[in-house]
Amino acid sequence: MDRRELVKAWTATTLAATVPSESVFAAANASRGKSPEISRLTAPADKPLRVAFVLAKDAEVVDFAGPWGVFEYTDVPDREVAAFDLYTVADSTAPLKVSGGLTVIPDHAFADAPHPQIIVVPALGGDPSDAMLEWIRQSAAQTDLTMSVCNGAFVLAKAGLLAGKDATAHHGSVALLAADFPETHVKRGARFVDAGGVSTAGGLTSGIDLALHVVERYFGREAVERTAAHLEYQGRGWLDPNSNVAFAKKPISTDAHPICPICEMEVDKATAISEHYRNHVVYFCSQEHKDRFDKTPERFVIP
Repeated sequence: MDRRELVKAWTATTLAATVPSESVFAAANASRGKSPEISRLTAPADKPLRVAFVLAKDAEVVDFAGPWGVFEYTDVPDREVAAFDLYTVADSTAPLKVSGGLTVIPDHAFADAPHPQIIVVPALGGDPSDAMLEWIRQSAAQTDLTMSVCNGAFVLAKAGLLAGKDATAHHGSVALLAADFPETHVKRGARFVDAGGVSTAGGLTSGIDLALHVVERYFGREAVERTAAHLEYQGRGWLDPNSNVAFAKKPISTDAHPICPICEMEVDKATAISEHYRNHVVYFCSQEHKDRFDKTPERFVIP
């Protein structure tokens, strides 16, 4: 019995004791005022759903490894074939150094990758290549779902997939996402945003909750509960897309506690770069962020 089968066997005997009842979930949802309804997706009964994870140099490991684990351990009662078939795709199949120094060898290049039903885009270390953007653009037109995690939202936006849609990103990048792509409706405090065929998750571990939400869209509540139990995942963000409440309010820059308007991180006045704008002193954490601000200062709210 392999590792996944062992976990499934354990879960089958303990699920009733470890997973809260439907009434508990319903009460939690009602207290937050959210609708329990989700937009369902249809999975083929006789073959797995193909999931392509887009990678590039310095891709954030947590962003893609979290959803990968969710899809790997998805357990659908009475389903005879695996729920998902997972693979990586990049500009080439040459080894990539992703975050933390991990080396990954992509399964496919964009030129020969199989067509996926789901695309997962993590935060990348630099600008996406033209080949990546074109592949995402063309593939997304035929997928069930294209999803980003963390600042992978910038890649989707550059591919033109977020225009006119609600979206989110890492809490330290929502101001920049809104400024760079004003046609996108950027949401603060969102664990994830389900916009139908395109979904975006907040930072890092938010991708786990979006992936669990995707499992529920395809296979229903029982399957996602079983999957969360397999993973010993105690988070409940997949039940409430607005659960990143700690990041729901825009931080306010004050003279005592100045905030960089780009990343919204507090800076030290003694060492920070600064300039005057509309009778305010604006402080920046880096020259790069000052340069970005100077391009379109009117797109950043200065109190």
